Amino acid sequence: MNNELYTLRGLSKNYAGPVETLQVLKSIDLVITQGETVAVVGASGSGKSTLLHILGTLDTPSAGEILCRGLSLTGLGEEEKAAFRNREIGFVFQFHHLLAEFNTLENVAMQAIIGGMSKKKALADAARMLELVGLKERQNHAVTTLSGGERQRAAIARAMLGRPRVLLADEPTGNLDEKTGRQVTDLLLDLNRQLGSTLIIVTHNPEIAGKMQRCLELKDGQLHEKNIGVSA
Repeated sequence: MNNELYTLRGLSKNYAGPVETLQVLKSIDLVITQGETVAVVGASGSGKSTLLHILGTLDTPSAGEILCRGLSLTGLGEEEKAAFRNREIGFVFQFHHLLAEFNTLENVAMQAIIGGMSKKKALADAARMLELVGLKERQNHAVTTLSGGERQRAAIARAMLGRPRVLLADEPTGNLDEKTGRQVTDLLLDLNRQLGSTLIIVTHNPEIAGKMQRCLELKDGQLHEKNIGVSA
């Protein structure tokens, strides 16, 4: 059975500058299979976040093709991309983007409610997801009372509420201390094992990268496999 999740063929991304065109991604070919854990590393400004945004249909390539489970994402209209994101993708960023005027449970359920899920089901699913990430006792607390690690756990619960096939994480531990960062990383890996979702994480942290099954280094616009092994 074909287990390919993402297939990239000749993917390129250019940005027009005042003097010359900057080519951030250069003819990238890549296959990522369902359930994999993948780290994307590279220097600041190398295009890691750009690649992640293209995988999540938040940005479009300048050339080449990107397919997800055989569906060409490059040919989708904006409404189709939005529907694809809601159905298939979970996003976690460096900042949690929780809303201070709502409690933890409401924050986790909010996106699903906006997406059309009934409030009752969204809140029930959010409660189960908060239990899964270890925040059962904090679900009715104001998010302003949560620690940094707890807020990021809530953001992860929100991202995983619809059981997406892939979780795209852009420096999710960047604002956390070392110990809390390890805990959040371990949580992401636990969810990968429990839910079977693919995890693609952009990171500057070699320890985090070493815990993933694959590490891809973005350098001079091209991806290179790094043999760093998987840490315990």
